[in-house]
Amino acid sequence: MKKKSIFKIGIVELALLFGVSTLGVPNICQPEQVAAATSGKKSLRKFVRHTMAQNHVRGSVVVIKNGVPQKISYGYASSNRKIGNGNRKVVYPTGSLQKIVTGAMIVQIMAEERETNQEFNQNTKIDRWFPDLKNAKKISVGNLLTHTSGIKPTNTEVWRKHKYSESAAIKMTVANANKFSFAKGGEYNYNNANYILLAGIIRQETGQSYQANLHKRIVKPLSLKSTFTAAALPKSKLIASSYYSNGGANYCNTVNLTQAFASQLLGAGNLLTTPMEYYQIQCGLTDGTILTQKQFQYLTNLESKVTAYSGGLHIKKSGKVKIAYGNLHGTHFGMWAQLTADNQNGIIMFLNQTNDRAAKEKKVGYRILQHIKPGTFLPE
Repeated sequence: MKKKSIFKIGIVELALLFGVSTLGVPNICQPEQVAAATSGKKSLRKFVRHTMAQNHVRGSVVVIKNGVPQKISYGYASSNRKIGNGNRKVVYPTGSLQKIVTGAMIVQIMAEERETNQEFNQNTKIDRWFPDLKNAKKISVGNLLTHTSGIKPTNTEVWRKHKYSESAAIKMTVANANKFSFAKGGEYNYNNANYILLAGIIRQETGQSYQANLHKRIVKPLSLKSTFTAAALPKSKLIASSYYSNGGANYCNTVNLTQAFASQLLGAGNLLTTPMEYYQIQCGLTDGTILTQKQFQYLTNLESKVTAYSGGLHIKKSGKVKIAYGNLHGTHFGMWAQLTADNQNGIIMFLNQTNDRAAKEKKVGYRILQHIKPGTFLPE
């Protein structure tokens, strides 16, 4: 039986205010210790907001320092409606940060089928699910998870007006992949199509939709309240608008994520959440709520891995740091996560105003990382 996650927002708030440890065991704090913790929280908030203002970016950020996550938001999620980033009703697209979620569900299903003596692992060829896909007999599940399949359609993020069902998005991906020549198998060639096909495998193996699997395997075990696919977004929630800034005026060139655009990126860019709930997901990947530590190591160290990328994350510094970056073509969103392997320090940054330069966004994040834990992280 999987143990339940101990990460709860209430616990985090207590940790911030009264020095409760993230393991749920209260520290016996003296008044001066509580005052110091409160002062440190305010100081960090001031630094992060100042750094964002200096670089003309806006968004919602979770900064984790010594096991305590703190949400720090700056600017508007909707400038017209004066709804601030970090508002409880606001959610953000994750872009490619979703890929670790899709990869984790694949590993869960592998483990379940192993218990019933069914063969499904990283070496299973994908013609089992996609007999009409060219080269499917040569492509393994591990190839999809590490972007070494050779699949390379260039039109996975097009502003189409049609809203696709899950099955239609998968069929379109197979058809589009067949229109392009395949790269040499075994070489790293990042492409959303790999994870859209993984979403298709999840559907076929379970007989349930990707959304149903997301709720059952991720949302429910972690008691998440603001994590959905775009198609399942409730009316009570609002997707942050994206804005452009060239270092001068703010909230320019508004671009809103549409359900039609998101629907083509099943499993690869159609997930909405908050930075705090994404942090909960990261914790769940190794504490037994979503995956065990052993399963996480399997996912992030697949045999087909040829770069630092495996299963949705870049694992660097000899396994001490995990990194993911995401955006959505034609929008001004920028999403960046960099955490220590134990989730005790790091940053999850969901920006909705940028100048569309990933290097600049990462530079902002790295400055914050250096402030909380110098010498621990990477500027990329």
